[in-house]
Amino acid sequence: MANNYYRDEDFIKKFGLRLKEIRKFKKMSQEELAFKCGFELSQIGRIERGTINTSISHVAAIARALEVAPYKLFEFEPD
Repeated sequence: MANNYYRDEDFIKKFGLRLKEIRKFKKMSQEELAFKCGFELSQIGRIERGTINTSISHVAAIARALEVAPYKLFEFEPD
C-alpha cells in the first residue's frame, strides 16, 4: 500500500469558511480566537482561508475556544 499524502482543497476551504462563520457569530476576532487557542494569529487566518490543512488537535482547541462541539465546525455540505 502506497503512503500518499491526501489533501482535499475544497473540504479544507469549506472548513475555513465554516470556522469564520462561527467565529463571527460569536462576535470574536481572529486575534481573540488565536489568543484563546494559544495559536499565532496568522495560523487562524491561514485556517480560515483554507491554505493549511489543520490537525484534529487544532480543531479540538478551536472548538473549545469557541465553546462549540467540534462537529459544529464540520456542518457544511462537502462536494
